[in-house]
Amino acid sequence: MKMSTKKLATLGILGALTIVVNLITVSFNISLVPAVPFLSYDAKDVIITITGFIYGPMASFILSLVTSTVELMYNTGHNPIIDLLMNVISTCSMSCTAAFIYKKMKSKQGAVIGLITGVVLSTTAMVIWNIIVTPGYYGMPRQAIVELVMPGFLPFNLIKSGLNASLVLLVYKPIITAFRSTLLVEGKGQKVKYSTGLIILGLFLVVTIILIILVLNDVI
Repeated sequence: MKMSTKKLATLGILGALTIVVNLITVSFNISLVPAVPFLSYDAKDVIITITGFIYGPMASFILSLVTSTVELMYNTGHNPIIDLLMNVISTCSMSCTAAFIYKKMKSKQGAVIGLITGVVLSTTAMVIWNIIVTPGYYGMPRQAIVELVMPGFLPFNLIKSGLNASLVLLVYKPIITAFRSTLLVEGKGQKVKYSTGLIILGLFLVVTIILIILVLNDVI
């Protein structure tokens, strides 16, 4: 990926925004699924996926690696290397996949297909990797982790990535419009090809997923 000064500046701003979003969501320690209270929601994939939609999957990978490394400074667990690895796998399987498909299919259909594929791949990857690394990370028997797949790891990762994908649909247009208006992204004055239907879909999915979270946590 050829890096111009403008791209570096934009990636820097998006990276800073990613860290701010991560700090805010992590500070609330939002547990989505009661069966795995040690896993909490993180919304940074929203910004990283949008970065990939703008500049391609390699930009998503770079931003994922950089921001996940920075995150170790304030959100470290038992093993920083494992934390970094799991962060990058989770984000890249979602964001890079969505960005790659969108790069090949520059349309609203391409965006939706990319996000759905990213959700499925991210959920699958994280279930597999949790089975592999979580026993050693928390000192738990592997069988205990396997038993948590259906009630815990699977719904958590599906809800997390599904919510982030839905938020991408909601905030992509205002973010790309803001960057174009400041000339950081090419296309000032051009109408963003993004239908109102996608925004409505994103809003519907966000509300639905929030209701599912409330039900799972016996709030409603």
